[in-house]
Amino acid sequence: MTAPSSTEQMAPADPTGQTSPDHRTSPMRAPDTPAPRHPTADSALLSADNAHRFVQDTGTAALLAAAAIVRAQSPTTGPDPADLQESVSAIDLAAPLGSTEAALAEASSLYLDDAVYFHHPRYAAHLNCPVALPAVAAEALVTSINTSMDTWDQSAGATLIERRLVRWAADLAGLGQSADGIFTSGGTQSNLQALLMARNHAVPPGSGPLPERLGGWRIYASQDSHFSIVRSAVHLGLGEDAVVPIPVDRNHRMDQVALERAMGEDAARGLRALAVVATAGTTDYGAIDPLQDLASAARRNGAWFHVDAAYGCGLLASPTRRHWLAGIERADSVTVDFHKSLFQPIGSSALLVAEGNRFAHITHHADYLNPDQDPDSPNQVDKSLQTTRRFDALKLWVTLRSLGSDVLGGLFDATLDLAAEAGRLVEDTEQLTLAAPVQLGTVVFRFEPGWSPGTEESAVDRLQDALRRSLYRSGEAMVAATTVAGRRHLKLTLLNPRTTVADVQAILEAVVRHGSAVAGSEVAA
Repeated sequence: MTAPSSTEQMAPADPTGQTSPDHRTSPMRAPDTPAPRHPTADSALLSADNAHRFVQDTGTAALLAAAAIVRAQSPTTGPDPADLQESVSAIDLAAPLGSTEAALAEASSLYLDDAVYFHHPRYAAHLNCPVALPAVAAEALVTSINTSMDTWDQSAGATLIERRLVRWAADLAGLGQSADGIFTSGGTQSNLQALLMARNHAVPPGSGPLPERLGGWRIYASQDSHFSIVRSAVHLGLGEDAVVPIPVDRNHRMDQVALERAMGEDAARGLRALAVVATAGTTDYGAIDPLQDLASAARRNGAWFHVDAAYGCGLLASPTRRHWLAGIERADSVTVDFHKSLFQPIGSSALLVAEGNRFAHITHHADYLNPDQDPDSPNQVDKSLQTTRRFDALKLWVTLRSLGSDVLGGLFDATLDLAAEAGRLVEDTEQLTLAAPVQLGTVVFRFEPGWSPGTEESAVDRLQDALRRSLYRSGEAMVAATTVAGRRHLKLTLLNPRTTVADVQAILEAVVRHGSAVAGSEVAA
């Protein structure tokens, strides 16, 4: 067949099947003339043509990070927001620097110079852990390929790796062969999704406005449970008052007798138990609620049993303390944060569910995400609150394949041993008072200034925060603060196996020194 001449160009086909008008006079580019690529696409976007640049630029970033880690002689430089605001505000984002190297150098000054370094042995503030080297290396793979975990045709093998890790975690928790799960951004999202599934299980789709059908449901959690439980209740339309705070014992574990009493009183008033939330590792005290007893109470009252093990999930891999989580296998759902106690970079969390078919309570069909396809083709978006989602499972996978779960569990064990010793050091220090028995890796205590007996407790409260700020500004160490029975306290959160008893001793000595200095200046004032 002879090709048409330039004066006989075939008109483009109309999608309706009709012959389209001749577009020879149209300003549109002729179909045989390829449209040029954007002039900077080849240099700006990662591709096979510039893979060498990828190696060079990521190498530069790695060198800057490594240099900053080596350079950091303390966990912080102690900046206040005002110290850094001027430098950040002065950057003209409309005037690019022209090279990745220059931009990274600027970022090093704005970010790395005053970053908080969780790897430092005298960082003891929040639930942030140092990260495993294999996990950091795996992040380069995840970021460069940029896989999205919502559908099989965007993720392929990544989906199977995530599912295999969920199976591994569910087996550690003893949830059974019907269990399933999904990776999430963190414990707050995992708790929200667990309670959403509990709500939809108890209040399935039906006639009438949902708010009216949600009235009278209650969630029971310890008074020391994570704030995300109350926030989830608000997000789910249940309201803050739907969460019933249950008293705790001297070890800050939920009082099972008080739970049974509250559930009975509510039932007599016509209120219904939606869920019982147990915590395996409270943020302040590391307390593990009595899981067996709470599971039984939830079953007797027809409630969903959720275990928030965001902090305590490291015990699942512990060679010596796995029994501390006895009863977790009876949960309907479990939150696990690998980025707290299994030394993973943020974010690496998962929600585990004992009956995988209950993910149907949150599944929503969208033709562009759930097309008719092979039913054996796994589709993770059916189980997630997110659509686009990072392949955060790979870093845990590479860590496990490099080190093994026993090593990770042993590292977590080491932090618990250290915390126990830290509790003894606090008790042996005259000006420090331990607030609660040490259970996991947190140590809550109070600095006592030795002021006159008539001093108001509120002044001692203010002193705790003042000495903490003084310690932070010095850069020597970082500790956290919390409130116990209305009184301000300090807290060590020990998640670094490289921290030694000598480091803890130095932190406590610094607390006493700064506390005494601040107390002395306040007395003088």
